[in-house]
Amino acid sequence: MKKPRILLADDHPEMLNALCGLFEDGLGEVVGTVTDGQALVEAAQRLEPDIIITDISIPRLNGLEATRALQTCAPQSKVIILTVHREPVYVTLAFHAGACGYLFKRTALRSELPHALLHLLAGDRYIGLGVRKEWAPVDGAEVSTWSSVPLGDGVILSTIVGGHRIR
Repeated sequence: MKKPRILLADDHPEMLNALCGLFEDGLGEVVGTVTDGQALVEAAQRLEPDIIITDISIPRLNGLEATRALQTCAPQSKVIILTVHREPVYVTLAFHAGACGYLFKRTALRSELPHALLHLLAGDRYIGLGVRKEWAPVDGAEVSTWSSVPLGDGVILSTIVGGHRIR
């Protein structure tokens, strides 16, 4: 199997460097790095990566808005959200926008990111271990696949009412 082509988006150079370092062992080929959502959408169209790893809190176009745009302009790319946002509403909004994976930055990325990539390349969705520990759906079912993630108008309403802002 050929190495997946990966595009990285984060507004912190240290994080981009750390992620690039993770891929040096052959896990994937980093084809580009960007620091804002608008550049992410443009780079994805130009580079046609297999996997895009993005933060939510990036300038010009946040990671959720960029993910939504990528569904139209780069539908072949699978998006992993890599973020510090632990609130359950962000997980739901990310998948609703079209993300295929959600990981916390503070987890053991060296061990978990390869699993996430394998799941996405196999056509599955991936919810990080740390995310699953902190977030359980309302019905109490175990969160392991996208099919158990609740969606609907109530998600948007709870985001507005709850006062959540996405930079």
